[in-house]
Amino acid sequence: MTTLIPILGDQLSHDLSGLQDAPKDSVILMMEVWDEATYVKHHQQKIVLIFSAMRHFAAELEERGFTVDYVKLDDEDNSGSFTGEVERALARHEIDAIRITESGEFRVRDAIEGWNDRFGLPVEVIPDTRFVCSLDEFFAWAQGRDGLRMEYFYREMRRKTGLLMDGDEPVEGRWNFDKENRDSAAPDTDFPDRPTFAPDATTKEVIALVKHRFSDHFGSLEGFGWPVTADQAKQALEHFLDHRLACFGATQDAMLGGEDFMNHALLSTSINLGLLDPLYACQRVERRYNDGKVPIEAAEGFIRQIIGWREYIRGIYWWEGKGYGEENFFGHDRPLPDFYWTGETDMRCLSEAVRATRDHAYAHHIQRLMVLGNFAMLAGVDPKAVQDWFLVVYADAYEWVEMPNVVGMALFADGGKMSSKPYAASGNYINKMSDYCGSCRYKVSKKTGKDACPFNPLYWHFMHRHRDTLESNHRIGRIYATWDRMSDDHKAEYLDSAEAFLETLEPAKGGWAR
Repeated sequence: MTTLIPILGDQLSHDLSGLQDAPKDSVILMMEVWDEATYVKHHQQKIVLIFSAMRHFAAELEERGFTVDYVKLDDEDNSGSFTGEVERALARHEIDAIRITESGEFRVRDAIEGWNDRFGLPVEVIPDTRFVCSLDEFFAWAQGRDGLRMEYFYREMRRKTGLLMDGDEPVEGRWNFDKENRDSAAPDTDFPDRPTFAPDATTKEVIALVKHRFSDHFGSLEGFGWPVTADQAKQALEHFLDHRLACFGATQDAMLGGEDFMNHALLSTSINLGLLDPLYACQRVERRYNDGKVPIEAAEGFIRQIIGWREYIRGIYWWEGKGYGEENFFGHDRPLPDFYWTGETDMRCLSEAVRATRDHAYAHHIQRLMVLGNFAMLAGVDPKAVQDWFLVVYADAYEWVEMPNVVGMALFADGGKMSSKPYAASGNYINKMSDYCGSCRYKVSKKTGKDACPFNPLYWHFMHRHRDTLESNHRIGRIYATWDRMSDDHKAEYLDSAEAFLETLEPAKGGWAR
């Protein structure tokens, strides 16, 4: 009996459940397909990363003795879809059954569910064991709860893994050290260089392919250096442990012009592809803490992002279902501003975030949340347009991780299913956490008028137009007492300034999103 084992582009793990106990006469199918590269017009570096990592992984499987049927994008008769390539593989090989690790996304899951009827073969879909929390476990945790707050889920994951635990209690007596992780960073801070990996012949071949076939996609290919193998991903982890982890926690929310990486881990691309096991990474971080080499706030902050936030986000994606991506609590419908693609805006914080995104297919989480996401929410941008943009531009973005982060975290478009309040902030927050404002054309100290930081009037404009839905929120309701103390003329200045700025926004012209 010969089994066909399709492996998807984000399943590049040698311990993948679909490969466990697989007979050596199985046929491994790996596919570069047009549909996946273009259902949104992904950043050029993202396509290089995935295709190169797939080709390297296929070579490793062959070295282990597996038969690999690898379909390149430009292979003759490539159907352009997963289902089409499975069908062609069945014609090339004598296959009795199909075995696949479950997909991470609804779109691909739906295609897989149709294979049994289409091909008349048994299709075994195996749970993805690369996550700490299975979907059944998450659903059991979520069932019957009034609110699905990450903090409580995170504590369960700490107990399950034993990470940073002293028996049944957290080490140092606290679960969360986030309050210690909110420092700004001095502009003259000396950050370590980003670890990069020079493209080998395989990656160079993929870069040439992307330049030829995807030149109209967003982003630059200059300086591509993401890890494309498990060995490189482990080297990147060791670099983080040696050079960044100790200072990671304190300044993880800080932003500096021209400093695109700071002390961030830069491991999400590798983890989400399957090149780096997330639990292994957390265990290595815990060891540094246990050895007294890093403070608790650094170790706990990293571990919380992985076994807390990442696992929680995946659970929310499947718990809420396909309709979650359609949520629009505020009814926002403004088109995405063109500067999200061009970076051409006088707002330095936004121009810096878009530039980093274009150059690296990366921006760190505060740039994504409190600059790009915050602006989109305050300006009333359509949540679907924002989702598409985030899915296009970031090398670590897959729908399961992108959608809940945008809908629930960045935009509060779900009305509070994930977050207890909108992450709305004026220019004061950006000024506190960055050095952007000092060299910006706008003045963060000005609240209204044409030279005022646009975040200042937009903040009050947002609060005013959504008062009916937000005033009862216990975490922000008191803000309206401040608004009510303002004179009518002062309120009008805020609202008029916001409206004048919004009228200057040009809708995106490009065809990068779907």
